[in-house]
Amino acid sequence: MLPVDYIAPEFEVLRSAACVNCRKCEKECANEVHKFDERTKTMFADESKCVNCQRCVAVCPLHCIKIVRSENRFKENANWSEQTMKEIYKQSSSGGVLLSSMGNPLSNQPVYWDRILVNASQVTNPPIDPLREPMETRVMLGKRNEKVERNADGSLRTELPPHIELSTPILFGAMSYGAISYNAHKSLAMAATELGICYNTGEGGLHEDFYAYGPNTIVQVASGRFGVHKDYLSAGAAVEIKMGQGAKPGIGGHLPSAKITDSVSATRMIPLGTDAISPAPHHDIYSIEDLRQLIYSLKEATSYKKPIIVKIAAVHNCAAIASGIARSGADIIAIDGYRGGTGAAPTRIRDNVGIPVELALASIDQRLREEGIRGNCSLIVSGSIRSSADLVKAIALGADAVYIGTAALLAMGCHLCRSCQTGKCNWGIATQNPDLVKRLDPEWGAKRLVNLVRAWTHELKEMMGGMGINSVEALRGNRLMLRGVGLHAKELEILGIKHAGE
Repeated sequence: MLPVDYIAPEFEVLRSAACVNCRKCEKECANEVHKFDERTKTMFADESKCVNCQRCVAVCPLHCIKIVRSENRFKENANWSEQTMKEIYKQSSSGGVLLSSMGNPLSNQPVYWDRILVNASQVTNPPIDPLREPMETRVMLGKRNEKVERNADGSLRTELPPHIELSTPILFGAMSYGAISYNAHKSLAMAATELGICYNTGEGGLHEDFYAYGPNTIVQVASGRFGVHKDYLSAGAAVEIKMGQGAKPGIGGHLPSAKITDSVSATRMIPLGTDAISPAPHHDIYSIEDLRQLIYSLKEATSYKKPIIVKIAAVHNCAAIASGIARSGADIIAIDGYRGGTGAAPTRIRDNVGIPVELALASIDQRLREEGIRGNCSLIVSGSIRSSADLVKAIALGADAVYIGTAALLAMGCHLCRSCQTGKCNWGIATQNPDLVKRLDPEWGAKRLVNLVRAWTHELKEMMGGMGINSVEALRGNRLMLRGVGLHAKELEILGIKHAGE
């Protein structure tokens, strides 16, 4: 190996003199960073394997470990960053495609949530005290009846299209069994049931143990059709067709064979130890008409009792795509932005393909309103919803509800070490290794998820109260309550909001 192929470790493991060689760090590190030298009777670290998951820091009984970023740096260059140089070295050495996980980390692209501010009421439209006055956070996702209709005898027609009812406008996003562990899925299912919301199976099918959580489950149909059969479709509260994903628009999925255990194999209905590869397109969908056929096939299979969701990635023509989907019979459209997380995505696609979900959401909501079909379907938005403030802004831009994925993983202990694709998750989430999976207690994970959603819901009520709004329905699409900061005229036009001070 030539010296150019050597890339210094990104992190350094510092161990203080307080270390008593208890070897707890060695036992807990799935990446095999920590080792005990029998000759010198001391601990040492292979820093090249460290992903900064912070597991060793958390479990060290004497707190004598610290992970720091290495001070070894290439010469600074504004055009050729150190990361770019390292990636070129890796590809020229291996000839392979770079893979990354857990969303776009780049700082050179705007996060529009952070450039939008929320208005507040003062005198003529006074605020509402959410502690003393009723505040409605329930939402119904699905088609809306646009007009009053009567039966032949003159009585009102009260039948509604199939809906999902949520206690709060938050759902747990699609994360497949196989990509994440059994215990992580159980945490999501238990929390969704307790909260009165839904979680999404992702494209990995539904483990037989989780059919009991069906009323709070959204089952997904993706291009690979993994685990899809009639009982699966009938088990959930809704069926989602995954056409695209924000972290990798236009790309299929790949779950390595190492993660295809007996249980994952049975759930996905694929051979044990084989790679689970989802093709980029659905091979039966090449037009809106083809999509419409699948939508109605799924409605037939579920006796027209389940709303059908179509999930698309946020791309430049998503408003036109959404218009076609809204006319094709879908009940809900899910829009996933380019900062969304995933277990593994080609780095170049993750960082360069797609558009910010804020712009996509605003343009889709506006187009559906202009065409008079906004009531045809509900909108769910996802792709780095980080807080209740993002939630409020998303609803004001036109969303009915949001999916949270990375935030949910963080609640369960994820440290964003970005090594999901290795299957060596030290926190028991993105792994199928039984010794690692058991590190996540589902009841503990569910409790933390419940705490997170309840905290966000409380903050949602407070922010709505501050605006003088007492229901999510009154907030939906209410862009008058938003103002932009540091945005140019075209961005403000697409978002449909005024600049702060106007």
